Amino acid sequence: MNINWTIVLSALGLAFVLEGVPYFLLPDRMPKVLRTLAEQPPRSLRILGLTAILLGLLVIWLARSLH
Repeated sequence: MNINWTIVLSALGLAFVLEGVPYFLLPDRMPKVLRTLAEQPPRSLRILGLTAILLGLLVIWLARSLH
């Protein structure tokens, strides 16, 4: 298996950028958002995480099918 490290590191960098955007654009609201997330039951967080994973895979699949 040959791993293209340029793509892996680019994807990791993009993930960091996307994670940082809300903190940069809405620094005053992020503590409330994080408190709200912390108060959610684990099942809700799992569903949210699974939804994010599936949407991410869908975006990757769509992007690769256009290429």
